[in-house]
Amino acid sequence: MTEPGTNRYSAAAPAAARLVAQHLVMKPYIWSALSVHTHGMRNLDGLKPPFVVVANHSSHLDAPLIYGSLPRRLSKNLAAGAASDYFFDSWYKALPTALFFNSFPVERQGMRGRRGMAGVLLNEGIPLLLFPEGTRSRTGAMANFKPGAAALSISRNVPVLPMALVGSYAAMPYGATVPVPGRPHVHVVFGRPLRAAPGEIAHQFSDRLHRYVVEMHDTTARAYGMPTQADFARAVALRAAAAQAERDADAEVFEPVVEPDVEPEPPVADGHAQAS
Repeated sequence: MTEPGTNRYSAAAPAAARLVAQHLVMKPYIWSALSVHTHGMRNLDGLKPPFVVVANHSSHLDAPLIYGSLPRRLSKNLAAGAASDYFFDSWYKALPTALFFNSFPVERQGMRGRRGMAGVLLNEGIPLLLFPEGTRSRTGAMANFKPGAAALSISRNVPVLPMALVGSYAAMPYGATVPVPGRPHVHVVFGRPLRAAPGEIAHQFSDRLHRYVVEMHDTTARAYGMPTQADFARAVALRAAAAQAERDADAEVFEPVVEPDVEPEPPVADGHAQAS
């Protein structure tokens, strides 16, 4: 039975409104601004709700790409976890987020929603979209996954659908408000649905999911001449080294010159000094 306050996530009227918002507004705009390519669609054969979608996160394009690429049978009631301190701190951000992404609040420190919302939704058969890094990457480089999504999969006995998004950071990097011009290429890669192995705890399963998403990302990136995660990490390291060198140079330029303390020599008396 649907709990009070959660019926909007699966009710017919909100689902119809999402259909209009997603497929008549959001997807046409995103697909007109980008060149979107999907891979691994056959991995979705046989997948049924509830499940947990996890993906790397480096752009505001990520959620629209996922919703637009999934078959309607899987995205119809897909509920996206959204940072409660950003998307739910005002009605004018919460309302469109709910309309387009069927969103529910998630604390940034983990995958736990308010009052265990994520677990409640899975119990009611509603699939979830979670970004286990916890926030968007500022550089394109992936952070480690937090274990909340893996823990939900284990505790509710539902599969995880791993996805990799390749090129979304370049198409709309952190701080941008619209995609870059020129319809940049973006690849949406669906992996095999996974479950925890017997005896595998949440941290271990989460690390395995992270490795799988990195593998999917990099395999696709190399195939199409796009940056891999190693390339992003190298660029981050080079920028950090350059910034440190600049700070060191500034410190040398502005370092005050301190005259050494020198004891003044005693005055020499007239005449010859007497031998002691």
